[in-house]
Amino acid sequence: MRRSLIYSLCLLLVLGTALGGCSTVSYYSQSVVGHTRIMLARQPVEEAIDTATEPLRSQLILSKQVRRFAVDELGLPNNRSYRHYVALNREYPVWNVVAAEEFSIEPKYWCYLVIGCAAYRGYFKQSSAHAYANGLAQDGFETSVSGASAYSTLGWFADPILPSMLRYGDVAFIETLLHEMAHQRLYVNGDSEFNEAFASLVGEEGTRRWLRQYRPHALPDYNARIQAVEQFGELVQSTKATLQSVYALNVSAETKRRQKQLALTQMQQEYARMRDEQWNGKPWFDNWFRQPVNNARLAGFSTYRAKIPMLSQLLIKCAGDLARFYQRLEQVAFEGHDVVVPTQCDRHDEG
Repeated sequence: MRRSLIYSLCLLLVLGTALGGCSTVSYYSQSVVGHTRIMLARQPVEEAIDTATEPLRSQLILSKQVRRFAVDELGLPNNRSYRHYVALNREYPVWNVVAAEEFSIEPKYWCYLVIGCAAYRGYFKQSSAHAYANGLAQDGFETSVSGASAYSTLGWFADPILPSMLRYGDVAFIETLLHEMAHQRLYVNGDSEFNEAFASLVGEEGTRRWLRQYRPHALPDYNARIQAVEQFGELVQSTKATLQSVYALNVSAETKRRQKQLALTQMQQEYARMRDEQWNGKPWFDNWFRQPVNNARLAGFSTYRAKIPMLSQLLIKCAGDLARFYQRLEQVAFEGHDVVVPTQCDRHDEG
């Protein structure tokens, strides 16, 4: 199996080289090397359980239960992924770069082998991600670099469980695992907003269902956190709408910059009000504001949340039936980029 993996990854490197350009070769080289190192370090979850200490042992046992729940109750793929564990000795497996122009709320897209086009560029070394982001900044882009607790090869390889997926406790791990499995259920080339919103919604809905069945005492706190995420997402969307209006003005660049800064200051003030008045002072997103807010950071957050309200409404129209929900989305998902989320669960009810 390992030899087959190496052959497959080498083929990807050759194909990447054929795409042309030294930067392309360099990028695919780091991707192949980084991914290969992770894949070759895998051990079956059962073996890891035998040697693990708490809390890792309990979390790996939990992963087997959640994975079975995902297949049986949520209709997610029963494939080779998340049957292995890698004791990765760094904070994150990959760091993602997001970029946007100074006067645009739209993220830059990059296109890849295997996963198609996406609104981020991943690196297996943090220093490489920052170096690339610095180069984009010199070209006039606003950038964001953030660690990703997991990444998906969409079922092409047997993706493993990583320590970064487990770091924030059982509930966060369940949501992350279901999110990544959802990517393997449905993925549309070139539409990151749809892909991430779909995976986020399935992850959150699946976590609610798992908690309702196995840990009902934890459900109210989880629902409160998700509600806060939704409210913060609305604030991000509102700020983006304001900035879009600013960027469309026929005024000088300096005037746009002043109005942009005013909008970002108002966003932070509104967040403080939400935190203190609606969330009883819980600092859900204080860390998010510890880095300067710019177009790239707004675009990065929005990629995961912008289409969730529409998808949530569709799931309601499907009476919570995930099989019907998936089927309806599959009917429109491959009609082109920028998926239009249906407003009815059954095609004949549209219009």
